Amino acid sequence: MELGITTFAESYPDEAGRTVSHGERLRDLVEEVVVAEQAGLDVYGVGEHHRVDFAASAPAVVLTAAAARTSRIRLTSAVTVLSSDDPVRVFQDFATLDLLSSGRAEIIAGRGSFTESFPLFGYDLGDYDELFAEKLDLLLALRDSERVTWSGRFRPALVDQAVYPRPQQDPLPVWVGVGGNPQSVVRAGALGLPMALAIIGGEPARFAPLADLHRRALQQYGKAPQPVAVHAHGFVGDSAEQAARSYYPSYATAMTQLGRERGWSPMSRQAYDAMRGPRGSLVLGNAEQVAEKIVAMRDTLGIERFLLHISVGTLPHKDVLRAIELLGTEVAPLVRAA
Repeated sequence: MELGITTFAESYPDEAGRTVSHGERLRDLVEEVVVAEQAGLDVYGVGEHHRVDFAASAPAVVLTAAAARTSRIRLTSAVTVLSSDDPVRVFQDFATLDLLSSGRAEIIAGRGSFTESFPLFGYDLGDYDELFAEKLDLLLALRDSERVTWSGRFRPALVDQAVYPRPQQDPLPVWVGVGGNPQSVVRAGALGLPMALAIIGGEPARFAPLADLHRRALQQYGKAPQPVAVHAHGFVGDSAEQAARSYYPSYATAMTQLGRERGWSPMSRQAYDAMRGPRGSLVLGNAEQVAEKIVAMRDTLGIERFLLHISVGTLPHKDVLRAIELLGTEVAPLVRAA
């Protein structure tokens, strides 16, 4: 059972209305990776976004900075928006990260939950799923062969083209990031790829059919068993009360802002308290409570990796570092013992 952290390098206004600069946020992020490794965590993931409220538009660059200051922790995107990127460049970026980190790079490829990257890079949202399917096909071809012959609709063909550098890992790990779409789950299974499942609302138990569908698709298409990961929002505090009190202001700010864009209701304290209850999606509380929720997700979904997304809004940096430390030093031993 692997445990880790994900972030989008959020830069929402904090509780006092202050917004940190993107430079400060990215430097804080690299320190988070260092603390995660020191705390004994297994993986750290950085998501790709192209908005003013997220500082990380180039996960491979950020993770390379973290690679220079760490030696063991695995470094992954969370996710790479493959639909609006060039798979050749994605492969080269993460192969380079893999070499510089001595074989610690991973890619979680996804279609993207935001749409800003599509007009930015000249793609039509009407091709949303076709873009991802085609580009994932090319990424896997690049991963599997040094020389590639390939053609598709959305980029120029490759004819016996060599692509370098080659990563240290063979193969370079590629996961599929899924938000709840069954078609995406089946695609991951049909290709024999591990799946990272984002749970940011609703009861985690409702996602069990998707985990089962992934396992059935792997079996149906004759693929070897592959792990399932869960990415979920949450926070670890020294006490349950402190965790709930510290996390609410930043979480409510971020989710209310996103809600205005997507038609959700503003985040209320009542909804927040329900989400941090035993069956809710927030993995939040003291070490024992967080460990219990992670173990419950493992038992319900059969997961092999859990990724805690702490910085949904802008928390004080010291609080984020303390939560990471608690996840590694107090939660992880409880989860692994279970």
